[in-house]
Amino acid sequence: MRSPSSPSVLPARGLTAAVVLTLTAGLATAVPATAHAGTAPAVAAKPYMGWSSWSMQSSKYPGLNPDGDYSYLTEANVLRQADALAARLKRYGYEYVNIDSGWWRDKDWKPRYDGHGLQQADPVRFPHGMKAVADHIHRVGLKAGIYLPVGLEKEAYGNGKVPVRDADGCTTADIVHDDLRTTNGWDSAYKLDFSRPCAQKYVDSQARLLADWGYDFLKLDGVGPGSFKSGDNYDNTADVAAWQRAIAATGRPIHLELSWSLDIGHAADWKRYSQGWRVDTDVECYCNTLVGWENSVDDRFTDTPGWTRHAGPGGWNDLDSLDVGNGAMDGLTKAERQTYATLWAIAKSPLYTGDDLTRLDDYGVRLLTNREVIAVDQGDTPPARPVTPSDPQQVWAAKNPNGTYTVALFNLADAPAAVTADFSSLGFTGRASVRDLWNHEDLGSRRNAITEALPAHGSRLFTVTPRGGALATTGHEAEAGANTLGGRASIADCPACSGGKKVGDLYTGGSLRFNDIVVNRPGTYLIKVAYVSGDPRPVTIAANSGAGTRHTFPSTGDWGTVETVSVPVTLKAGRNTVTFDSGSDYAPDIDRVDVPSSPRQ
Repeated sequence: MRSPSSPSVLPARGLTAAVVLTLTAGLATAVPATAHAGTAPAVAAKPYMGWSSWSMQSSKYPGLNPDGDYSYLTEANVLRQADALAARLKRYGYEYVNIDSGWWRDKDWKPRYDGHGLQQADPVRFPHGMKAVADHIHRVGLKAGIYLPVGLEKEAYGNGKVPVRDADGCTTADIVHDDLRTTNGWDSAYKLDFSRPCAQKYVDSQARLLADWGYDFLKLDGVGPGSFKSGDNYDNTADVAAWQRAIAATGRPIHLELSWSLDIGHAADWKRYSQGWRVDTDVECYCNTLVGWENSVDDRFTDTPGWTRHAGPGGWNDLDSLDVGNGAMDGLTKAERQTYATLWAIAKSPLYTGDDLTRLDDYGVRLLTNREVIAVDQGDTPPARPVTPSDPQQVWAAKNPNGTYTVALFNLADAPAAVTADFSSLGFTGRASVRDLWNHEDLGSRRNAITEALPAHGSRLFTVTPRGGALATTGHEAEAGANTLGGRASIADCPACSGGKKVGDLYTGGSLRFNDIVVNRPGTYLIKVAYVSGDPRPVTIAANSGAGTRHTFPSTGDWGTVETVSVPVTLKAGRNTVTFDSGSDYAPDIDRVDVPSSPRQ
């Protein structure tokens, strides 16, 4: 979430629509992360499901916040949503009721603290206090979540004389840096100095308070590096580690979720110390609906792939609230709502809606309660990532432990378009049986591919079980001596690459030409490209003297991880050249290409 003083949401990058499948055979399977040290197995064994208050309390939708910004957040409203969650969605796995920012602030955003600098419920918003709210949530069989910003809020400092709870001799002056440097995404707090023992004791007191109240979940917000801030002041990895220790000391299994738009360069820290981490900015549009396609959803298709390999039991990539249940209030078409839910499920994001659960429309109920789609998110399937470039029509996939694949087809364009999942991009050929998960319908057998006509920003979801054989390919290493390098292109060491080498420095005219691509028959071949790219990068791919096609390859997350995408290239019978050209931009590093033995059918 963003507090009222937070920076503006970055402009969305325009994209477009979706389809999902589950198949079987040859795609590399993501290896789930193991549970983090010190984490109880019951916490984050799978992505959590529930409801969050932020989407509605931050929206300008008529009637949601009649008494001013963020006025929706009240005890009565939270308990109303908790009761609705218990009655309508609990049976499907939704269990957390998460209270977001503002529970300790009045309608003018003035905070309330106890005598130890600890946040206390605003008596107007929460007249019975936060423990009573948690008790009610527990009585209806759910778990209670709460929110805090990272650091010591400036208003809690009290001229440095506020005593820290259960820490003799410690005051707020003893827990922060002497120069009162600020931290978090809004500079609303002083940075804790963990070289001073009192700082850990303050975090301990915060965790103890939440545990005493009975909370099961904490969203720690404004965490950096990330939240659009960098530098030492905004490095909160020590805070997150302190929170892990503090929670463990309470003896209560509290799920620790980090927010917002975190730095992927610190993924190892987030995985070590928490059970979930936001991978992007807020999904809310801060407009007269809850979300919007361009303001909220489409940029996830660009930003999610680099994080995919970090998700697994014990910690998950958090794509933010899933607001697909309220129709007009959501601000999306039906096609967009399904696409939104599709991406969240195949990415194995936590599924927590920010909708009004007392006003779900029939379509929203069907999206939120589809057991086959929920199983993709909650089962032992790995998260999917793109197997084609980040073009307007995309295919995402993951190989499942039972030999099937989860495959998503996305039409991210602003107009209807057909999207094809070619089975060769998954590593097999021949027939496969297909099941439509959104519609609970077996579609029978398909040969070599499945093609769907999708509306703008549309989606469907399938399970596909291959019945054919493995795909035969011929591999060509980028660093092979027969290839031609142009511009600044050069060969570099790459321990993760198939031959221990790659071709990099493909920028401002750098190029790599494979000179010995030999095929027996003319046609369009779906070539699998192994590459490395710490961010999404474009490259033009051309065969022989033909015109090239520009594709953007998704991020692999860093410059030491190899991923693959499949691209169509038209080849003639006999010897061919295939060129990767950066043009005036920066292209991904290339490891190798694998060319199928036959063209697309």
